[in-house]
Amino acid sequence: MAWKSSKIKRVLIANRGEIAVRIIRSLRELEIESVAIYSQFDKLSLHCALADFAYPLEGETNLETYLSIEQIVEIIKESGCDSVHPGYGFLSENADFCQACEELGVTFIGPSSKSMRMMGDKITAKDLMKAHHVPTIPDSNGALKSYKHLKKVIDAIGLPVILKAAAGGGGRGMRIVREEKELKESFEACKREAQAYFGNDAVFCERYLENPKHIEFQVLFDKHGHGVHLFERDCSIQRRHQKLFEEAPSTYLSDEQRTKLGEIAKNAAKAADYVGAGTVEFICDSPDQVYFMEMNTRIQVEHPVSECITGVDLIAWQIKIADGEPLGFTQKDVQLNGWSLEARINAEDPQQNFMPTPGHISRCDFPNGPFVRVDSHVYPGYTVPGNYDSMIAKVIVWGQSRQEAIGRMKRSLNELALEGITTTTSFHEALIEHKDFVDGSYDTGFCAQQHEYFQEKMGECVKGKTLETAIAGIVSFLNDGYKQVPSLAKNREKWG
Repeated sequence: MAWKSSKIKRVLIANRGEIAVRIIRSLRELEIESVAIYSQFDKLSLHCALADFAYPLEGETNLETYLSIEQIVEIIKESGCDSVHPGYGFLSENADFCQACEELGVTFIGPSSKSMRMMGDKITAKDLMKAHHVPTIPDSNGALKSYKHLKKVIDAIGLPVILKAAAGGGGRGMRIVREEKELKESFEACKREAQAYFGNDAVFCERYLENPKHIEFQVLFDKHGHGVHLFERDCSIQRRHQKLFEEAPSTYLSDEQRTKLGEIAKNAAKAADYVGAGTVEFICDSPDQVYFMEMNTRIQVEHPVSECITGVDLIAWQIKIADGEPLGFTQKDVQLNGWSLEARINAEDPQQNFMPTPGHISRCDFPNGPFVRVDSHVYPGYTVPGNYDSMIAKVIVWGQSRQEAIGRMKRSLNELALEGITTTTSFHEALIEHKDFVDGSYDTGFCAQQHEYFQEKMGECVKGKTLETAIAGIVSFLNDGYKQVPSLAKNREKWG
C-alpha cells in the first residue's frame, strides 16, 4: 500500500529552478498538491508549468521576491498551504522564516527554528560541537570583538588563518590571511561583506588548512529520535569555495574511517536535536585529522549522489518526516552500493574566468540511458535570466565502480547539448580526463593548481564539438525546436 500523508496536503515551494522542479515531482508521487511562486523573470520557468498552482511575487530584486518573508507568508495564507518546503539557498536556512511558518501553524519541511539557529550560526555551532566532543579546528573561540582581539588570536594559533562571517555560507564573507600585513584590511573587508550579504557583521577566525579535502556526511533524522547517515560525499572540486563537482563515496576514506566519521556526523546532528535531512561538513588534513566545519540545515545541491548510492529518496523522506512518519530503517539497513558522480552545469564561460552567460537556449538535449539522471528546469526556448545563481542543470550518473561511473559521465557529457549559451560542460570534460582526478588524488586546491591544464584542455573539448554542434544546430532549427515551450494552460494558477 502506498504511503499516504496524514496532515500534509498542499505544499508551497519557497524556491525556484531545478530544486523547485525536484520537489514538485516528489510531491506529485506522494499525491500532495504543490504551489509554486515566481518572480517576473521566472514566469516561463519549468517549475511554474509543473506545479498545481503558481503565484506571482511582486518586485524585482531577490530581497523583494524570493527573500521576502512577509510576501511569501501572505501567499501561504492565500493559497491555503499547510506546509512549506524551502529547497536550498534563499530562505532555506533563515530561522526567522522557519519561525514565521511555525507561528502561522504550517509545517516547515526541515528542522525547527531552534535547531536552525543553533547550527546556522557558525560560532554557536562550533561551540555546540566542542561541548559534545566533536573535533573542531583551533579558532578565535567566538566572534572577534576588534582588530586587537584578532591580533591576540593570531599570536595563539598562528598564520595562516581564514576569516569567516558567523552567519555566512557559500563562500561569502571569507578572507584567507597568510601575512600579518594583510590582517587589518582583510578583517574590515570581511565584516563589510558579512553585513552586506547576511545583515550580520560578526566575524570569527580559525586556522587555515592549505588545500584540505572537503568531505560531508548526509544525515536523516525523524521526529522520534531515530537517525542515520547516508555515507559521505567528496566535494573537494571547488573554485573560490564554490563546489563544481561531487562524488559519493570518497576514495579518501577507508571503511573504518567512514564508519567513525559517520558516527561523528550523527552525534553532531543529535546535539542540535536535528530533524529532517541535513549535511555535516568536515575539512580533512588527513583521513585521521578531520575537523567539523559546519552543518547545512537543508537539502544540498549535491543530494542526488547520496540517493544514487543508497536508494533513499531524500526529498520524499523530508516530506514524510515532516508529516510525522518514523524512519522505516536503521543504520544497518543503509548499504553503500556503487559510485555516483555529479557535474554542476552552470551558465558560465570557464575559459573566461567563469563569467556568467545568461541568454536564450536554442537547443537543449540532455543525456539519458542506463543510470543517468539530469535535474534541471531548462528546455529549448527557455531564456536563462541573469538575476540568479548560474546553475541550470546537474548531470548525475551511477556505476557499480568509480571507473564505470567516470566512463558513464564522460559519455553523458559528450551527449549533452545546450546551445545559445556557453556552459561549464567543457570544464567537466577536462576534469574527468585528468589523471589525478581519475586516481582520486585531488583536494580543494586542485582547480587553482591545474589552471593551465584546464585552459588548454577546455579549448580542445570545445573545438572537438564545433562541427557536431553546427550540424545539430541546423537540424534543431529545421525541427523548430526553439518553440518547444512548456504549456502553462493546464495549471490552475493565479497570474497577477
